[in-house]
Formats: sequence, structure tokens, C-alpha cells
Amino acid sequence: MKVVHVVRQFSPSVGGLEDTVLSLTRAQRDRLNIDASVLTLDRLFTGSEVLPAQDIVEGVPVRRMRWLGSSRYPVAPSVLRHLKGADVVHVHAIDFFFDYLALTRPLHRRRMIATTHGGFFHTGAFKSAKKLWFQTLTRASISAYDRIVACSQSDAEMFKANAGKRLVLIENGINQAKFHNAASHVPRKTILSFGRFARHKQTDRLLAALKELVARDPEWRLIIAGREADQTVSELRDLARRLGVVDAVRFVLNPTDADLRGLMGEASFFASMSAYEGFGLAAVEAMSAGLIPILSGIPAFRRLVTRAGIGLIVDADDAPSVAAAIVTLPVADADLLAAWRHRALAVAANYDWQEVARQYSLVYENAANIGPAIRQAVGSERLID
Repeated sequence: MKVVHVVRQFSPSVGGLEDTVLSLTRAQRDRLNIDASVLTLDRLFTGSEVLPAQDIVEGVPVRRMRWLGSSRYPVAPSVLRHLKGADVVHVHAIDFFFDYLALTRPLHRRRMIATTHGGFFHTGAFKSAKKLWFQTLTRASISAYDRIVACSQSDAEMFKANAGKRLVLIENGINQAKFHNAASHVPRKTILSFGRFARHKQTDRLLAALKELVARDPEWRLIIAGREADQTVSELRDLARRLGVVDAVRFVLNPTDADLRGLMGEASFFASMSAYEGFGLAAVEAMSAGLIPILSGIPAFRRLVTRAGIGLIVDADDAPSVAAAIVTLPVADADLLAAWRHRALAVAANYDWQEVARQYSLVYENAANIGPAIRQAVGSERLID
């Protein structure tokens, strides 16, 4: 079975969407004998360098296309040239590709599924226009897809009215080996936060909470690691200086996975004050390391902490209450913190890419009506309706 994954950004770009597509395609190729490849744009949104038209990334074939327009809605009509021979076209995210491939389905005639990846509601910007677009053009485009896969419960709630019976819930997985058991094995008053430096991540709220926290207990430290997006490390460092916490926070720019493993070994906790997450990949990866989560009260995070039974849900806009909650954490109780750490590892283990890839293969089977080979590979005849 040949599956072409269409995604606007891919390696060498780094991010949750890129990591998801790479992990899924690797699992499909390595474990299910699906001929999975990636079709993406030839320039990163953060640079001007033109990337090779063809590439191999960790065993996954990649083709790249020229594009124009802005990063908000990059236009690449040449995508149609690259769909030949595909049994299923798998579109990731709600963007130009989602709309254009829906509009041109009578021309390319491919079976199609799409994964939501949070839609386009990651920030509150242009909220009214986004709602109008979602209820008109997005609703019309959905009708061209055989299945719409929500990768989080919040996405399922968002799309259920428009997608109806086409909707399937398959939560994302994580690379279990990447950060497994990497957190400190002894309690530390250190919090790690990692991911993109983006305004909707609300790192400013985390720094404000740090100011209140060190006023209560000056031993606490914060490590912020990631890559620049619509915020720079200089902006965040300047804010830390204005808040008077520059000596309590360390910034690590563009960390590798090995760097992150090392930083996890210095910490016992992970924090995110994000205003929106479709799935919360970084939080789940942090738990796979054994870090205890301290999270804002958005639906994705509430669901994760409820499932885990450990960690904190806090009001990101109330810095004193965040600090007050953190100082109650059982840092002095090594046995209890060790039990929480093992619980975090156990919960994160449920998010495995092998199982996610198996569920996607059943969706492909149902969409493309290609049964026996995939059923044999996944060991199931259950179709997802």
C-alpha cells in the first residue's frame, strides 16, 4: 500500500507537527510494510535556503515542492504532480493543502484522509475570520475526505459538527526511546520547559510565576529550552531581567535531543503555561522522562493530568497561585516523588507510535478498500467507522 503524507513543514524543521509525521511514517515503513513517503515545501518558514527536491530522512523518502505566499497559507499547486500511484493521500493540518486537494479531488481522484493537528486555532489572532473560514471553506473541504482524524479529544470536539461520521479519534504517539527515564532520579527544585518560543505558549506567565516562586523559596530554578518562532530568546531573557529572575532561569537555544535528555536529568518537573495545545506533545514527552507536569488549565492538559493522577493544573494568569501550588509539591518526600515519577512513566507508555500506526492503517484500509495485506500486518479485521 502506498501512502503519501502531505505536510507544509518537515525535517530539517523541528516541531510537533514535523516530529509526528516522521514518527508515523517511520512506524508505517518499519513495522507495517506500508510504502509511506512525505511531500512537503522546499523552504523552511524560518529561512530562505532552498532544500533538495528529493531526500531521505531516517529512511523515509521525501519530495519537496516550490511554493509562494506566506507561512500562514503557503500555496503550492504543484502538489498534484506528485500523487501518482498513491493509494491514500494523508494530509496533515488544515491549510492550503487541505483545501486545494479537496477542491481538485475530481482531477487527482485519490482516496484522502486528513489529520487535524489543532486546526488553525492555536492563537486568538483573527478569531472571527478563522471561525467564518472554519464554518464555510473548511466545512466544504471536509466533504471531500474519506476520514478526518482528530489527534486529540479537543480536536474531536472542534470538528465533530463539521465532520460527522467521517470523524475518527486517534491520539498522537511519542518516541518512547527518545527521553525514556531521563529525569533526575533524586528530587530537584528544578523545572524544565521546552518547545517553540511562541507567544501562545505564554512563557511570560511562567517567568512571572518564577518571580513569585523564588520569593517563597530561592532554591527553585527554571530551564527554558527551545527554538525561536514568533518570540526570540533575547525577548524572553529581557523579560526575565525586568522581573528580577535572570539568575534563576537558564535559556538553551536550539537544543538537540541529546541536549534535552541532559537537561531532563537536571530536573524533576516540567511546566507549560500554553494557551492552546491540540495534544500536548511536549508534556507527554516530559512524562516519558519521568518529569512531573505543572500545566495550564486548557482541555488537553486537564485530560492528561486527570488520566495520570499526578501533577498540577494551575491558572496561568495568576502567578501567585501558581507559585503557591508549586511549593506544595513533595520535593522533600523522595519516596512519594519517586512514585509520581513512575506513574508519569507508566502513563506516557500508553502513547506508543506502533499502536498509533496500527490504528491509522485500519483507517487507510477502510478508505482505500485495501484489506488483506494490511489486516495481516496489523493482526485485526476491525474497521474504524
